[in-house]
Amino acid sequence: MPLTFRRATAEDLPALVALLADDMLGAAREDLGPPLPAAYALAFETIAADANQLLVVAEEEGAPGGAPVGTMQLTFLPGLSRQGAWRCQIEAVRIAAPERGRGLGRQMIAFAVEEARARGCAHVQLTSHNDRKDAHRFYAGLGFEQSHIGYKLIL
Repeated sequence: MPLTFRRATAEDLPALVALLADDMLGAAREDLGPPLPAAYALAFETIAADANQLLVVAEEEGAPGGAPVGTMQLTFLPGLSRQGAWRCQIEAVRIAAPERGRGLGRQMIAFAVEEARARGCAHVQLTSHNDRKDAHRFYAGLGFEQSHIGYKLIL
C-alpha cells in the first residue's frame, strides 16, 4: 500500500516516541510515560522551528485509524567541503513492527532521497548501529555504500 508523507505535528509526538521505542535499542532508551517526559516536547519544538529539519510521519493511504506506520528525521546540512555542497542526514528511521517487511522502508528512503534532491543536496548519508544487521542489508540493497567508520562519544 502506498505511503503518504507529511511534516510531524505536536499531536503526533506520542505515536512517534512509541515508534522509536519499538525496537531492540529504542526499548531501552525511550520513555513512553505516561506522561511523556517534557524533553520530547522541547526537542519537537526545536526541530519544528528549524527550516533545515524535517520530522517525517509516514501513513498508509486509506488506512483506517490514521496511526503513523513510520517516522524519520531529515537534517539538511550546509558544508564547505565538496565546493559548498549540502547533504541530507537521515536519522531515526522506524517502521512499526507489524508493518516491517512490506516495502514501506523503501518508500520512506525514496521520499528522503527526493527531498534531498529537491533541496539541492549533493548526497544523502546515514548511520546505523552496529547491531542492526538487517538495516545494514536493507541500506546496501538500496545502493548505499558503507564508506566511513563512525564514532560517538556519549556525554
